[in-house]
Amino acid sequence: MTDAAMPAPRVSPRQLLQYVLDDDLDAALDAGLMDYVPQPGDATLDPRQPGLPQLLAQAQERLRGAWAARERHRVRSVRLARRAAEREARRAPPPAPDRKPALPPAAAAILARARAKAGNA
Repeated sequence: MTDAAMPAPRVSPRQLLQYVLDDDLDAALDAGLMDYVPQPGDATLDPRQPGLPQLLAQAQERLRGAWAARERHRVRSVRLARRAAEREARRAPPPAPDRKPALPPAAAAILARARAKAGNA
């Protein structure tokens, strides 16, 4: 891969590290932290932080780990909700058997007259 193919950070590696050290990860991400690729000479950019490339790589790894954990948690939550719904469906009472349809009014009247005659006989 050539240097031209690698995305360049939007701010200097020193600024990225400062965001990380200030615990302003949103700003670091917006500034291109995850696109940072160590370059020769980055370790000498800040004499106070000779491990600048390693610190930025560690921050990238921590974020990737956190994102992976969040995704695993999301997937687990979906799986648990699905299992709970399946378990609840198994516990639900079976649907009531279909009742016989009610007689139409005319048929009910005929049946009532027939019962009345049978009771008088």
